[in-house]
Amino acid sequence: MITISLCMIVKNEEEVLARCLDSAKDIVDEINIIDTGSEDQTVEIAKRYTDRIFHFPWTGSFSEARNHAFTYATKEYILYLDADDVILEEDRRQFLELKKTLNPAVDSVSMFYNAGTDEFGNVTLRYRRNRLIKTARNFQWRGDVHNYLEVSGYIINSDVAITHKKTRHKVGRNLQIYERKIERGDKFSPRDYFYYGNELRENGHYEKAIDNYQKNLDLAEGWVEDKINACINMADCYRFLGDLKKELEALCKSFDYGKPRAEVASRMGFYFYRKRDYRTAIFWYELATRLPADTNQWGFSYPAYWTWYPHLHMCVCYYRLGEYENAYVHNEEARKYRPEDTNVLHNKTLLEGLLTLPKKVDE
Repeated sequence: MITISLCMIVKNEEEVLARCLDSAKDIVDEINIIDTGSEDQTVEIAKRYTDRIFHFPWTGSFSEARNHAFTYATKEYILYLDADDVILEEDRRQFLELKKTLNPAVDSVSMFYNAGTDEFGNVTLRYRRNRLIKTARNFQWRGDVHNYLEVSGYIINSDVAITHKKTRHKVGRNLQIYERKIERGDKFSPRDYFYYGNELRENGHYEKAIDNYQKNLDLAEGWVEDKINACINMADCYRFLGDLKKELEALCKSFDYGKPRAEVASRMGFYFYRKRDYRTAIFWYELATRLPADTNQWGFSYPAYWTWYPHLHMCVCYYRLGEYENAYVHNEEARKYRPEDTNVLHNKTLLEGLLTLPKKVDE
């Protein structure tokens, strides 16, 4: 069985640190906590789990902090987590099995990162990360923010997921890091333009976000997944700005980089829904339900766009067309994922009244 060092950088995480460590403490063989300047009870909480607590002054670079954290690992493999991450029970079981059976020749194990969930427990954002890495390979983090772990060699994909459960959003922090990079005159990579665009979009600076997404697309180099998502996010910005023509152009531009994604198809459906072209909207929504992400996909995937979202919108489209039976069928598909959604329940009551359908006994 392999041995694992958990390495974490933390700052003012008293709300969530114990929750994270409780979920990981019996999986790992060593816990290293690297504090970057906490002013709350973070360090005192960490002491309940480990005596390996170290201090590292914050430099404005997540990569520097993470790379420093990795230097304290003494076991065969390193696991990294953020303080607001947890390993859910089923994933803990799978992780422990992985630990027992992992071939020591493996250099890195990728795991799903469930970066967002809705109020019904559905994953809203998922992607892969190299999560368990061989200590001896000395893999390094790159980038000041939205950094990535540069790995090579024998890499395997696992079905284990780490789940992000943030309690608050640190508004503007990452945006400030990028703005300091601009002030220093740092050269931006295609990745920088993409993630800076994301930060601008999330903070409501849509025109500047579009400009940075376009800079990403204008460069020949760069990860194709980032370019697809740059097109999608650019389309969202144009939608927020009320420019439907450019929204459609941005969505279609994504096809230059790969086959249609559910995230694009559902947005195409919504575009035609707003034009009251319900048949065309249904075409795109139906396509979205047949385009789930590949489980080995490393780019961002948003499961809502091939599960409940297109079905709920097809329900509305069919209702507007007077096809109540079809509307009911798709509402029921959406209800499988969102059983207590007030909109879904409202549709159910309305459509049952129109169709005079008897309610099921178990409801």
